[in-house]
Amino acid sequence: MHARRHPLVTPALLILGIARATIAQPADLVVTNARIYTVDGARPVAAAMAVRDGRVLFVGDERGALALKGGATRVVDLQGHTVLPGLVDAHGHLLGLGLALRNVDLVGTTSYDEVVQRVAARAREAPAGSWIVGRGWDQNDWGDTRFPTHEALSRAVPDHPVVLERVDGHAVLANAAAMRAAAVTARTRDPEGGRLERDASGAPTGVFVDNAMAIIDRVVPQPSREEQRAALKGAIAEAHRWGLVGVHDPGEPRAVIELMEDMAAKGELDLRTYVMIADDSAALAYYFARGPRVALNDGRLWERAVKLYADGALGSRGAALLEPYADDPKNSGLLVSAPAHIQDVATRALKAGFQVNTHAIGDRGNRLVLDAYEKALAAVPVADHRFRIEHAQILNHDDIPRFAALGVIPSMQASHQTSDMYWAANRLGAARLLGAYAWRSLLDAGSVVPNGSDFPVEQVNPLISFHAAVSRQDARNWPAGGWLPEQRMTRGEALKSMTLWPAFAAFQERDMGSLTPGKYADFVVLDRDIMRVPDDQILGTRVLSTWMGGRVVYEAK
Repeated sequence: MHARRHPLVTPALLILGIARATIAQPADLVVTNARIYTVDGARPVAAAMAVRDGRVLFVGDERGALALKGGATRVVDLQGHTVLPGLVDAHGHLLGLGLALRNVDLVGTTSYDEVVQRVAARAREAPAGSWIVGRGWDQNDWGDTRFPTHEALSRAVPDHPVVLERVDGHAVLANAAAMRAAAVTARTRDPEGGRLERDASGAPTGVFVDNAMAIIDRVVPQPSREEQRAALKGAIAEAHRWGLVGVHDPGEPRAVIELMEDMAAKGELDLRTYVMIADDSAALAYYFARGPRVALNDGRLWERAVKLYADGALGSRGAALLEPYADDPKNSGLLVSAPAHIQDVATRALKAGFQVNTHAIGDRGNRLVLDAYEKALAAVPVADHRFRIEHAQILNHDDIPRFAALGVIPSMQASHQTSDMYWAANRLGAARLLGAYAWRSLLDAGSVVPNGSDFPVEQVNPLISFHAAVSRQDARNWPAGGWLPEQRMTRGEALKSMTLWPAFAAFQERDMGSLTPGKYADFVVLDRDIMRVPDDQILGTRVLSTWMGGRVVYEAK
């Protein structure tokens, strides 16, 4: 039977009844005296907000918010500061960040000598014979931009195996002790999709690119489960410090995902984590058979995406290009997965209800992924698949409209542009730069562009990518006018790229991405208005507090 509406119950009386019910259950939190950018087209800017049970109850003026106050309501006067929806990094490696915070930090080194000095300093404190692990070197930042060789490192640290990951995670440098542990000799072959750098005699120089990294990685002691737990907690705290409430974590193995599940159940995974399953046949079979899982433990964990790899990285000349590198004419990059494999996994994922997100940096890598997706979607038509390409850095002009046409999301990292712009022209030549880091072209073609950092490849601070997106300049505001400035985003687009568009890219837009009644009360308070200050003042902004579900998870001292 259908309940009958009493003829005297008008819409106005229904609204009055809802209002009385709302007051009978007052807000837990009321925020006043703020400039709130909601990223909600119905009300883009507000002065106050009310929260109940971890979700936004009301956004509008102070009078409306305070009307929802009860005896136990916490009222916070933000003294005119700026509020944004909680920021989300659409591509960040949580465990990688946590481990990087504990290992030798090589980011920002300006010479190979400085790398060796930092590693030698750690070796003096380390137990005899123990492995030393570091990350962050980039030969493009040194006076000599050639790949380093192991000799200086091996002389300085002869008694510890050392493995140092390049900043992009697509090459490692190993010393002689590490290569001995891995039984590497001149007879060691290059694996499919990988390369050992060699000297004139054919002997390995210590640099292992893309799939060749596994030769060294297989003998490096792995952190214990409890060390991983501690690393994840450290990464979450670091994310909160920069205003992040969510991360799309690409490519975790089953053991790490199960650790995240355990942490979420225990209240230790205090971050909205959209985890992507690593490309492992046993893991994929397990998750495809089990099916997607979403918003576990009050929106702490989502398991409905897969991470694949098409090629390597531009900095290590592993990105797959349609034509050879301008500064290495015999090299067109590496394919680390066969296109047929990407098509097969994408087809199986569509049948199982999973999203597929594939790393592709070079124009050839991107084209092959688009081709594989197109074939998979022809075999298993799914209208709302939201497949993604992670990075999408170098695109051929003909492939830019294919993203929107196929419904494929280019998940990009604006800070990569400002890190790579000093040497990208040397790698690509002038013509290919027209499709490099081309988020304006993708937006104009009808795509959305979720933004991220790829931490620990780049720094965690999401405002670095915000600044890069709107200015195409580095932290020193170079170059004047921006690098290829026609590709800039507007500030409104840049804000969406860190809020609503990552939510869409993770099927979370009903719960996240804007300060809209009914969504999670996730927000960040800043000490200046990044939507209005000059470009050169954006990076001076401080995070005053970060809130998840209406409670503080970080507060500046």
